[in-house]
Amino acid sequence: MSVRALVSALLVAVSIALAPPVTAAQAAEAAPDTALAALCERYWQGTLAAEPQSATQAGDKRYDDRLEDLSQAAQAREKTRLQQVLASARAFDEAKLTAADRVTRGALVEQVSGRLAVIDADLDAWVVDPLDGPQNTLLNLPDITTFTAVADMNHYIARLKAIGPYMDQRIANLRRGLAQGRVACRTPVAKTIEELDALERKPFDDWTVTSPSRVEHADWPMGSSMAFQLQTSNAVGDVIQPAFMRYRDFLRDELLPKARPDTKPGLSLLPGGLETYRALLRRHTSLEKTPDEIHATGLAAVADVRARLSKLGLKVFGTADIPTIQRKLRSDPAMHFSSSAEIEAKARQTLAAAQVAVPRYFGIQPRTPCVVRVMGEHEAKNGLIGYYQELALDGSRPGTYVINTTLPLTRPRYEAQALAFHESVPGHHLQIAIAAELKGLPTFRRTEGVTAFVEGWGLYSERLADEMGLYTSDIDRMGMLSFDAWRACRLVVDTGIHAKGWTRQQAIDYMVANTVLAQNNIENEVDRYITWPGQACAYKLGQLEILALREEVKAKLGAKFDYKAFHDAVLRNGAVPLPVLRREVESTFGVTGPAAAAPATAPKPAAAATKPH
Repeated sequence: MSVRALVSALLVAVSIALAPPVTAAQAAEAAPDTALAALCERYWQGTLAAEPQSATQAGDKRYDDRLEDLSQAAQAREKTRLQQVLASARAFDEAKLTAADRVTRGALVEQVSGRLAVIDADLDAWVVDPLDGPQNTLLNLPDITTFTAVADMNHYIARLKAIGPYMDQRIANLRRGLAQGRVACRTPVAKTIEELDALERKPFDDWTVTSPSRVEHADWPMGSSMAFQLQTSNAVGDVIQPAFMRYRDFLRDELLPKARPDTKPGLSLLPGGLETYRALLRRHTSLEKTPDEIHATGLAAVADVRARLSKLGLKVFGTADIPTIQRKLRSDPAMHFSSSAEIEAKARQTLAAAQVAVPRYFGIQPRTPCVVRVMGEHEAKNGLIGYYQELALDGSRPGTYVINTTLPLTRPRYEAQALAFHESVPGHHLQIAIAAELKGLPTFRRTEGVTAFVEGWGLYSERLADEMGLYTSDIDRMGMLSFDAWRACRLVVDTGIHAKGWTRQQAIDYMVANTVLAQNNIENEVDRYITWPGQACAYKLGQLEILALREEVKAKLGAKFDYKAFHDAVLRNGAVPLPVLRREVESTFGVTGPAAAAPATAPKPAAAATKPH
């Protein structure tokens, strides 16, 4: 042993000898609970097996050859599994767990309870979704699949062939719902039929599911790539298109004639619907709030945003009149894009500018990059204006900001920056990638989470981007306020539809009056709320909670408030339930509850961060 090593060893021995003894209680507090860790792993592995597409999305290839089993028997098995996990999680005595394990236990109880609520809601029995239905999600399989070996090709072909039985299960579930008096609303059904009609006319080789076969794999055995092309094309012709057409024929001939009119789209109008809606609200928000409470919160939030929009309109347009501001933004061609390429370029520029500013506001930063991809033709017509597609845990696929570039003349320029900040950085990609890369957490906490946290962070990021100096003009800030109004409207509209008997048109009219979103976006959004009850309420409620916590911390720290410290405290545990987030943030900063806000000084935006690159 060298002299240096010997001295180091002696110093360590002395420090150990002089250190105070560790009590049994301290040792127990420091040690993670192995039984809880094992339960979390059992839950996660069972979830991957039950949801093969989610496993692929996460980078786990074991289930790449199959799709989710939608049969009633499979759902019953999954419910039993989750009930057992929930009972085991609740059996842990929180007083005997470490602080970290208490967070894990709370997150696990919330996640499993939410999954059980979705199973009990039995949405597959009546939901027909033109935005997120199988006619879109299944065609996006290439976007979540990686191909590194011939085995990947074989698994992918097997999965494509599984689409036939999968779609038959979809039809069987909807037929069951029809027999029980639970049926979809007319317009979403009609839109879905239109999408399926378009697919019938599409040449087999042009279907997106065949795209992986058009990539040359030089390291594969000779002839494999050609065989892959033939097999994907045959899968479309022999299995996928016929299955989609069976679905189309069922919707057109059996379901559409009995579909609920657009005047009655709400969940509360179905048997047991109001109780189901309350459970779904709890699942998406992690909060114990009634539809009436959420509706009232939405009305107040809409009034607040309208006041801010009116004030900014006076500055920009010389008028504080909301209808006049809306007309100027909606009708002026200069406020809209002129080409699809321009939309894509703006998305890339905005993401690049945000990346430059991130180190000034965040201590924890993701290593995985975010990229931009244009939305596929098959989903763009009735699709959202953009969304985030998660990265793979194994690093094989980056996070992706998917942007809708169709009908560019209807796409407002003033929405582009707020949308990018929400879906990419500092929004979804930053939060989700940080969670995925956290060390020492159960895998489910790195990949799953409460909607209100994830989407609340996304909406919070839109306003944060203004504090970061990222909006390049007051017109772009108009988009930020419009998006804020949009999410405030969701609280009113979602509860209006599903708890108060609103019609589809009533929901559309309310959003037209209170946002500056384009008409086509509003209609697609309302159909989304109809087919995904409760989810839309998560955004504004999550944002309000994060903002409230930030104001409490500011009031406590005053001029010492630091954005990096606050954001790290919010993000370092993954997408936890909002009550858990509150407990952790308040504990970190010694905050005891809501308090009056105190002014805090934001870091001065860097010049490079104020302009897109």
